[in-house]
Amino acid sequence: MERKGILLVVSGFSGAGKGTLMKNLVETYDNYALSISMTTRKPREGEEEGKAYFFVEEEEFLQKIKEEKVIEYAQYCGHYYGTPREYVEEMLYRGKDVILEIEIQGALKVKKQFPDALLLFIMPPSAEELKRRLVGRGTETEQVIKQRLLRAVEESEGIEEYDYILINDRLEDCVEELNNLVMAAHSTPARNQEFINNIRKELKSLSKGE
Repeated sequence: MERKGILLVVSGFSGAGKGTLMKNLVETYDNYALSISMTTRKPREGEEEGKAYFFVEEEEFLQKIKEEKVIEYAQYCGHYYGTPREYVEEMLYRGKDVILEIEIQGALKVKKQFPDALLLFIMPPSAEELKRRLVGRGTETEQVIKQRLLRAVEESEGIEEYDYILINDRLEDCVEELNNLVMAAHSTPARNQEFINNIRKELKSLSKGE
């Protein structure tokens, strides 16, 4: 039976450790592919086409939106960022479980287009731990940290829309738990309808002595 990939939509508070978690997941297991975003901004030094981003002109990006070739998109600091449909669907067809790391509003838009997508929300063990991690980065001012915590308050209102929450306490355990959830999702009847239908057909034939 051919195994089609699952689209994993991953969200979480800033500081919850999403990026590190996804990086470790991809390095530990070979069945995952990180979705590569498309952007209208220019490449920065060291960024490679098709690895960091797919770099396109704004006119091309807007045309792809019209043609529904972008799953979701947003505008940030004067540039467009979005998820190219073709890349995601190609990876899924090849059996890869594709990871799409986006915020809540984008995640719900993706779920409408891909009803069998798996929505995962990454959480810290506590709010105090979230603040500690943000402070521990040493890269943001007290004002920015406060803004991120306020944003987390807003985002916490949408958690119930997700299929699973994952508490990122010990990284290795969280990576293993995430992979276990995905493996279990591959075995749900909804994702194996073709196989179920074939078994039914074969059973009917056997019961008739064919």
